[in-house]
Amino acid sequence: MRRDVGVRGGRRLGSAKVFPVVFTKRLREGVCNGSITCSVRIWKRLHVKVGGRYQMEEGEIEVDSIEQIAIQDITHALAIESGFLGVIDLLKVAKHGPGDNVYLVRFHYIPPRTARPKLR
Repeated sequence: MRRDVGVRGGRRLGSAKVFPVVFTKRLREGVCNGSITCSVRIWKRLHVKVGGRYQMEEGEIEVDSIEQIAIQDITHALAIESGFLGVIDLLKVAKHGPGDNVYLVRFHYIPPRTARPKLR
């Protein structure tokens, strides 16, 4: 049961709340160095949108695609690609709330811009 997901929820500008993307501590280095570029999320509803940028560490995550999948679609290879040891390891982290919608989120990390020297 795979299907592409439309835009819903996510980042709003102005005075509205911006949702950061949170990764378990052991995955953060892999996300920042580009070796982890996807995440399986189990949510009640979407928290990100394609093309959206979300704060992570000092930089940002930009979402490239979102696909709703079934829990049975989580393979060992997908768990490894997501930075986990296997499916059980992934599910221990991903299945921590009341959500039951499974999303495969593909993204890339955008490092913080280096400060430009001020011209006088």
